Amino acid sequence: MNELARKKCLPCEGGIAPTDESQVGPLLKGLSGWAREGKGIAKTYRFKNHFETMAFVNAVAWVAHREDHHPELRVGYSECHVAWWTHAVGGLSENDFICAAKVDALFEI
Repeated sequence: MNELARKKCLPCEGGIAPTDESQVGPLLKGLSGWAREGKGIAKTYRFKNHFETMAFVNAVAWVAHREDHHPELRVGYSECHVAWWTHAVGGLSENDFICAAKVDALFEI
């Protein structure tokens, strides 16, 4: 399991700078298939059918609830686009990378 997936998100109320761009590249290298998208990071997951897609969406919702950090989801019949960024800082925080790693880890259980 990715080391980031073992971490816990920290509360973020703003007032801090987003993750420095020099740190984004190395953090992204530890995440398979994730890429920069606007102010955040994103990945599209593909599934065999709608049931698998919705099971994944529910699992992502559980991760988001547990971490108190919520993604933007775009859901189709057999795919789900997941995007993370920290609104309070107007860009990326470590929480975004932690949650991306936790979503990827869903496929390891």
